[in-house]
Amino acid sequence: MSEHWRVYCVKYAERNSRTRADSFIADDHPALPHGMDYFVWVLDNGARKIVVDTGYDMAEAARRDRPILRDPALAIAAVGADAETVDTVIITHLHYDHAGGLDRYPNASFHLQAAEMAFATGPCMCDPTLQAPFTAGHVCEMVQHVYSGRVVFHDGDAQVAPGVRVHCVGGHSRGLQVVVVDTEHGPLCLASDAAHYYENFLQQKPFPIVADMAPMMEGFKTLMTLGGTADRIIPGHDPIIQTMFPKLDNTDFVWRVDCGPLAGKSIIQKTEPST
Repeated sequence: MSEHWRVYCVKYAERNSRTRADSFIADDHPALPHGMDYFVWVLDNGARKIVVDTGYDMAEAARRDRPILRDPALAIAAVGADAETVDTVIITHLHYDHAGGLDRYPNASFHLQAAEMAFATGPCMCDPTLQAPFTAGHVCEMVQHVYSGRVVFHDGDAQVAPGVRVHCVGGHSRGLQVVVVDTEHGPLCLASDAAHYYENFLQQKPFPIVADMAPMMEGFKTLMTLGGTADRIIPGHDPIIQTMFPKLDNTDFVWRVDCGPLAGKSIIQKTEPST
């Protein structure tokens, strides 16, 4: 089995009615529009596929009035992944848009930070602000998987598979983990919500949903250490991915990100908005 992986971003939803105030604390242009894309990720080494995060399903979309474009558990078929047979799913954190539809992966083990489970089931969830990004049904479903022996807990850094590692950074959620993947082009860091956008970590702008501010800011530095360059870091929700990386043939919702940006493209540039 190769230890080099291909990495695909699979888009399943978008929200374009947001402003920069929804994305950055104390932004200079808070009223400007600022869209958000929603992804799950698939790692493929030719012999095995690993899914990173499971998105949210139609029922959750209706409950939160946040429609999805396509069912993420079905959308991964575009890169040859079958939710019914995938044996490994990494859950970066338990927020609703990253940990829904766990039942769609009946043969998978779920890799999760112990700190995230403790946070999502502990006294902090008595606070409505901290509770808001979680869905109780998702968390309870993960608890059921704990009891059935299908959750692999990590306490900090760990290897999930040859060439695939997780690193706990916290910040946005107390047990948030990022994923580092070995590819033919060097290590690639899937930041998930350690950085929703490139601008978060490139310009040290914290995201407004934050459990612990100091780990969030330290996490921006960790991303650069893990990825090496900004072009080797993939944020969790940035629409720029659609224009930065090659689109998979015959789809309009999958991008391959392990090969690096398209020719002539680089994220290492000023990202401040036009006014």
